[in-house]
Amino acid sequence: MNRPQETPALGLLSPAARDALQTWLQHQRALKGAAENTLTAYHGDVVEFLAFMTRHKGDTQGLGALAKITISEMRAWMAFTRGSDVGPRSMARKLSSVKAFYRWLAEREGFEPTAVLSTRSPKFQKKLPRPLAIDAATALIDCVEDQSLRPWVAARDVAVLTLLWGCGLRISEALGLKGADAPLPEALRIVGKGDKERVVPVLPAARDAVDAYLAACPHPLEKNAALFRGIRGGALGPRAIAQVMADARMQLGLPATATPHAMRHSFATHLLDAGGDLRAIQELLGHASLSTTQAYTAVDTARLMEVYNRSHPKAAG
Repeated sequence: MNRPQETPALGLLSPAARDALQTWLQHQRALKGAAENTLTAYHGDVVEFLAFMTRHKGDTQGLGALAKITISEMRAWMAFTRGSDVGPRSMARKLSSVKAFYRWLAEREGFEPTAVLSTRSPKFQKKLPRPLAIDAATALIDCVEDQSLRPWVAARDVAVLTLLWGCGLRISEALGLKGADAPLPEALRIVGKGDKERVVPVLPAARDAVDAYLAACPHPLEKNAALFRGIRGGALGPRAIAQVMADARMQLGLPATATPHAMRHSFATHLLDAGGDLRAIQELLGHASLSTTQAYTAVDTARLMEVYNRSHPKAAG
């Protein structure tokens, strides 16, 4: 990870606190595979917290002082942050970052972090993704196929959307495929967020769609070049696919939530509706947390318990 730029807030931290933060971030990257965006968010959140404590107490906070933070001081930080037009969702994320750092710091320095870890996160309404119904997803792909005046571009767009829906790929993962990946095998090894690898089965329909695109594409297939090309031959960007989806949903009268990412949501939901196991779907999506998969599949509690009761060893015993 690149060292962060100097900021006024960073200048308020003691050398020991800076070093501890940098070591923790390196730990998150090396041992836990945290993505760069996650590390940047962690850094900003923890720096803001430690800088507030310095201003609040009127003195630079060394590791000894950080170990003695009280519940009232945590409340003061949360009140100050909320007063800076930070919403409940962002406040919850900042608190989560601080707790993660303190959990690691307490273990390393041997102090009790109860005041920090016991601080309650603000409640907020989680935004559940909206998957498409099967007929809507099918209609979208059919519509996309008829949109472009260039047959090879239409074939390309169909292939990309079929990979999102049929394999549960992120748009960045689909567009990150190289010429060397073609023809697509029965299973793809995908490197996703945080450099986490997973193996994703490729449906015959997805392989056929990619084959049809390659047969029509006027640009030569090069092993180290992007599999999906723009009109001029460069790598296809996500905005082009987002626009294709926007045009198709307008024609079909679908809501604005019908985005490329909604196709990935739909993959998960349709698998679960067909009796798929939640843990298996988690692996296919590359989620670190089962709760993320639950949100993607819009699973209600009753449905979740049904899956657990059917698959958990103790329930079966």
